[in-house]
Amino acid sequence: MTADARHAPVRTNPGTTSLGVVSYLNARPLYETLLDDERYQFHPAVPSALEAMLEAGRCAAALLPVVDYWRNRHTLRLVSDGCIASDGETMTVRVFARRPAEKITRLHADGDSHTSVILSQLIWRRLYGVKLEMVPWNIDDAPGFDDVEAVLLIGDKVVTSEPAGFGFEVDLGAAWKYLTGLPFVFAAWYARNDAGDDALGAALNSARDAGVARAAEIAARFAPVHGWPEAVARRYLCETLQFTMTTDAREGMNQFFSMATEEGLLP
Repeated sequence: MTADARHAPVRTNPGTTSLGVVSYLNARPLYETLLDDERYQFHPAVPSALEAMLEAGRCAAALLPVVDYWRNRHTLRLVSDGCIASDGETMTVRVFARRPAEKITRLHADGDSHTSVILSQLIWRRLYGVKLEMVPWNIDDAPGFDDVEAVLLIGDKVVTSEPAGFGFEVDLGAAWKYLTGLPFVFAAWYARNDAGDDALGAALNSARDAGVARAAEIAARFAPVHGWPEAVARRYLCETLQFTMTTDAREGMNQFFSMATEEGLLP
């Protein structure tokens, strides 16, 4: 997906509910079973583009990165307990480095992410005692890694374009689990306070339940679309990720907000 496609104008049809969704494989179980439902339109984008779509009223709800919710928490609300989370390894939110983690001081950060940028800084401060210098970076604009000491990548590209030449890796979900013992929520369904309703939340919850039940089928169908090996996609959707905002997941999310605020990483 090109940078222009990520930010293409959203066109809606009268009488339909528009939903902004993460364009990666990890979001498929949350909405795939609604794709043929004419009541809904889906607008895929990288995570960092969804906030603008929601705030501009171009979608009724969006699968928003939790950091973007926090920054707009007075105008947004949770509309479903569907989410993208992990209780340990994520496989697709990872730092690749040429040096051990405690020796990294500069991190090139994937421009597709907001939550993971904050999470990486928090983990380095709490686990390694290092305040990272963050360098904005986008694989579409700078596809080479020759001058990069360490890079944070998220999404499908971690599997489809895994960088070579890096001897060290840190999976941020696994690091968070080690630090707190809790799951980490990366994105959830949010709507503006004046939009969305109970019926939408119920529909999203039902779609999630159906998608999780068909996760192996979804992996087989969409792995080629996203450039994944099918076996890896199946493990990812069926074993690695969780899609429900459990009590532990909510506690992990709130702890992330609290810790990041204490470190001055969130307002």
